[in-house]
Amino acid sequence: METTTIIYSQALMLLAGAVIAAPLFKRLGLGTILGYLAAGILIGPVAQQITEGEEILHVSELGVVFLLFIIGLELKPSRLWQMRRDIFGLGTAQVVITGAVLSFLIAFSGLLGGAGSVVAGFGLALSSTAFAMQILEENNDTNTRYGQRAFSILLLQDLAIVPLLAIIPLMAAQAPEDTTTPIEDFAIAIAAVAALFAAGRYLLNPLFQVIARTGARDVMIAAALLVVMGAATMMQLAGLSMAMGAFLAGVLLAESSYRHELEADIEPFRGILQALFFMAVGLSLELQVVAENLLSIIIAVPVLMLVKSLVLYGLCRAAGSRHNDAVRIGLLLPQGGEFGFVLFTAAAAAGVFSQATSSLLVAIVTLSMALTPVAAMLSRRLMHKQDELAEEMEEDFEGAGADVLMIGFSRFAQIASQILLAGGRDVTIIDHSAARVRQAATFGFRIYFGDGTRLDVLRAAGIEKAKIVAVCTQKKEVTDKIIDLVHAEYPNARIFARSYDRLHTLELRARGVDYELRETFESGLLFGRKTLEALGVNGDEAIGIMDDIRRRDEARLVLQEAEGITAGRDMLHSRPVRPEPLVKPKREVTQPDDALPDLADETLEKAE
Repeated sequence: METTTIIYSQALMLLAGAVIAAPLFKRLGLGTILGYLAAGILIGPVAQQITEGEEILHVSELGVVFLLFIIGLELKPSRLWQMRRDIFGLGTAQVVITGAVLSFLIAFSGLLGGAGSVVAGFGLALSSTAFAMQILEENNDTNTRYGQRAFSILLLQDLAIVPLLAIIPLMAAQAPEDTTTPIEDFAIAIAAVAALFAAGRYLLNPLFQVIARTGARDVMIAAALLVVMGAATMMQLAGLSMAMGAFLAGVLLAESSYRHELEADIEPFRGILQALFFMAVGLSLELQVVAENLLSIIIAVPVLMLVKSLVLYGLCRAAGSRHNDAVRIGLLLPQGGEFGFVLFTAAAAAGVFSQATSSLLVAIVTLSMALTPVAAMLSRRLMHKQDELAEEMEEDFEGAGADVLMIGFSRFAQIASQILLAGGRDVTIIDHSAARVRQAATFGFRIYFGDGTRLDVLRAAGIEKAKIVAVCTQKKEVTDKIIDLVHAEYPNARIFARSYDRLHTLELRARGVDYELRETFESGLLFGRKTLEALGVNGDEAIGIMDDIRRRDEARLVLQEAEGITAGRDMLHSRPVRPEPLVKPKREVTQPDDALPDLADETLEKAE
């Protein structure tokens, strides 16, 4: 009974710490991760309220397992194959080069011998999937080009833990008690992966179909947990990592019709356990080891982060990343990772180095994790503004296809989309600005990144399903290019377009659009009406005047379509008095009395 009370009180402390620290650090701009770490350090090493940090850490590592399962759900096998160059090329280069450099520095400093320096160097070369993915999610950068490249590197690092754990027995001070050969271990691992793929292909979908027919929501949640934990355990028994098993299970279910429901079922468990993981890292920090080796840690942590950042930056630039993306990746992944804890613990148990050395390495990794949010914020100061304007994102049109395909999401489109959404209509919106896509995501909008002047992008965005194509781009030449492309490839498509000015309106009508509207016309009418009302004109009379101006404008457009831009001058309200310019012109310019730039949108001057 006393043990149960202690467990409840510890759980209460952890929950209270998370609830207080995470929002506070988020409000300060430091991120929730640093808040969880700080709460763990305060509860454990400082206040000594919880001393079983290692046990909590082992349980909370399930948060990383669930995270990789959800990541796998977002990655179809075809998309994973498209990322193979970054995964196996860039990721492998990062682990090998960073591990070699760090191993050399550790051996050169005399801290560890040959075998110990290799294990420590390659263990520190691994970054934290949990930390990096959490930062990407908080910034809505998961689907950006740099976010996908960072994930590719992290995925290879998770794979690298397998051979790194395999070489520890070979470096051990005494012969390992292993009854199987390396070839047999490799065969077991391959068989486990093959069995998982077979189960995912032939068993999982039928299983979820049967459960779905019962309508038992709680059983569906239990089945989701069973799939994740079962796949993770299978991989662990085969000598691979649990996280890798969960990731493969997610990939296998990425094309399942139950993908979204599985993600919704797992997400709460993932969030709680991942928060617990970060707090457990803080709980397991040994302040005594930090105090005894303070000078070494003060030197080692910045060196570790600097080496990893420089290697990552150089490799990303060599792989074709822009400066800004390379900086982001370099300062997103400079920390040690959670798999480093596993590797250092196994190395200490095998006698590769002492337990004190393992604690020192764990402290270095923990402090590098704590500094990661700060490093990520520092990346903004090192980015080039020009590259930021030309930033690109990964084109992902998962779930696209609606009655209305809206191209461009500037101020005009944002207002128009509100009317459509309020009317209960689904809208697929694409925009070529990565910054605008990310900004829209912070307000809850799902905007697809893509260039509307490309036919493949329009097809991927579901133009064949759209009843109306709304072209709301800002630049006249871009609007014209999109309309010509749609007319050429989809002649039956209904096109509604945003017009730049009066001359552009006439051009759009000549192109055969179904509807067009000048971007400032209706707002100008409303502004004039409100001004009249403020001057004492009756509201109904002001509305009547506004409607009359609208009718006159449409009649002028019809005449101008037939006779040219100068037709319909008599329909304009004008005064005979022309204001004198402040500076007398050097030569006389003849100008008709009714050539008003605001009403003609500067097109009469062009026509003359």
